[in-house]
Amino acid sequence: MYNVKKIYDDLYWVGGNDRRLALFENIYPLSRGVSYNSYLLLDQQTVLFDTVDKAVEGVFLENLEHLLGDRTLDYLVIHHMEPDHAATLMTVVDRWPNVKLVGNDKILNLIRQFHGHEPGENWIMVKEGGTLCTGAHTFRFLMAPMVHWPEVMMSFDQTTGALFSADAFGTFGALGGDIFADRMPIHEWEGEYRRYYTNIVGKYGPLVQAVLKKAGNLDIKMICPLHGPVWRENLTWLLDRYAAWSSYTPEVDGVAVFVGSIYGNTENAAEVLAGMLADRGAKDVRVFNTSNVHLSDLVAEAFRASHLVFASATYNGQIFTPMEELLKDLVVHNLQNRTVALLENGSWGPTAGRQMKELVEKMKNMNIVGDLITVKSALKPEQLPQLEALADAIMANYPMPL
Repeated sequence: MYNVKKIYDDLYWVGGNDRRLALFENIYPLSRGVSYNSYLLLDQQTVLFDTVDKAVEGVFLENLEHLLGDRTLDYLVIHHMEPDHAATLMTVVDRWPNVKLVGNDKILNLIRQFHGHEPGENWIMVKEGGTLCTGAHTFRFLMAPMVHWPEVMMSFDQTTGALFSADAFGTFGALGGDIFADRMPIHEWEGEYRRYYTNIVGKYGPLVQAVLKKAGNLDIKMICPLHGPVWRENLTWLLDRYAAWSSYTPEVDGVAVFVGSIYGNTENAAEVLAGMLADRGAKDVRVFNTSNVHLSDLVAEAFRASHLVFASATYNGQIFTPMEELLKDLVVHNLQNRTVALLENGSWGPTAGRQMKELVEKMKNMNIVGDLITVKSALKPEQLPQLEALADAIMANYPMPL
């Protein structure tokens, strides 16, 4: 049965929700599913903005057929060719063979690669600043390479101020009975917005900044992403967070303590340090066991907090595996501009600290403070002054200067 949502007079949401998917991109856990958004404009000419994942193909086609009725589909604007948005592209082309496909040269190449399809005369090539008039609406196209694939583009409706933003401004989480962010308790979504951005797009901060600069020249009144709610009020909530995340600016003056502990001794030392920081006035001090918190949540927290402590046992002469994975992932995601402290443990050959330092130094503008604390098997009372000194060194850089 069809399930469509009216956005304004002639624009409708025609996507679907998948609450059975356990892992987004086969890696990121989904506790609340995910939405695949597609939008249909019933102007003088009809326009479909993106398709959906195969998982929701059935309801998607029912939505389209219900709204189109006896009308044909004139245009399909393709913003992003990742399969969760383009797997059903050829199903639409087969159903409406005269539809004009609208995209850039990189999108055309990916259509050939994924689908072996050559649109021929049904292809409309667009570039930066190009426009498409469909009757009452005129759309301007903005290229958004690497946000988060190289072919990504966006469409701005110059008539209504709606921005069709591809994966930008999206989030994990299936939609409920509504599709508008202003009718949801958005604070409950904040963590998922952060986790989505930092893990999916976080590596490409400078390119996101370039898109935000373009968006700053537009009178945006609504944001229609490919995942998550449609935004039509309080857009600054979302834009401000993207500005912070993409510039690698901490959201809060807080301390995230990441622990890689085997039998609990490293964790105990980290807990003592966390308590000392709180006693000295540090706010929002959080301790994370890297073995039982998913990597995507750890990455999101590292983007959120201004001060990071990495405390790891030595394992097979290396950093304890979950901690090593976290640090390598932070390098890949281009994290920068943080204050960092290090603590290691090792019963006979502690080497994790040196190796953690090498990984941290691969990130830009990471201020490592204090001396490396080395615990031999378990924290001893005589080491408490060392922890006190490390807490003082961290607090000497708290809060971070603007």
